[in-house]
Amino acid sequence: MSQRAPIPYEFLPPVPSFELTSADLTDGGRTPAVHVHSGGNESPQLSWSGFPAGTRGFAVTCFDPDAPTASGWWHWLAVNLPAGTTELPRGAGASDASLPGAAFHVRNDSSGHRYDGAAPPPGPAHRYVFAVHALDVPALDLGPDTPAAVVGFQLTFHTLGRALLTVEHARA
Repeated sequence: MSQRAPIPYEFLPPVPSFELTSADLTDGGRTPAVHVHSGGNESPQLSWSGFPAGTRGFAVTCFDPDAPTASGWWHWLAVNLPAGTTELPRGAGASDASLPGAAFHVRNDSSGHRYDGAAPPPGPAHRYVFAVHALDVPALDLGPDTPAAVVGFQLTFHTLGRALLTVEHARA
C-alpha cells in the first residue's frame, strides 16, 4: 500500500483555524457527483465563521494533494473576496460573475478560470482540500493567469487564519 501525499497546509507556518461548513459536502466524506468534473462540475456551497479579527478579505481554494504530479493539482482558486463575505452558494465557481465584489478566479491546473471538480485517474481515492483563507489584505496583487504556485505563495504570507474541509473521490 502506498503512502498518501501530505496535506501541504501541515507544512506552512501555523495560523488559527476557523469553521468551514457546507450544505453539499461532509468533511471526511465522499464528493457528490454534482461536484465531480464528469458529473455536474458545480462548485459546492461553502459557509465560514469565526475567522480572526482583522480579516480584510478571503480566498477560497480546492487542492488535490494526491494528484500524480510532484505539485498536486489546483481545482479552484477564487481570490479577493470581500471581508464581509461569509458564504459562496453552490455554483459560485462557474465564472467571475458568480463571485461577490471584485473577486475573480485565477487559472486552475485544468487551465480554466473557474471551479473544475474531482477528476482523478483510476485507482485509490484522491482527497480534495477546500480551504478558506482569511487574509490581512483586501486584495492580493494577482491576475487571472498568475500561476497557482504564486497564488499559494501569496496566500502563505497573507493568511491570518485558515478553515479546511476535505472530501474524497475515486473514479469508478
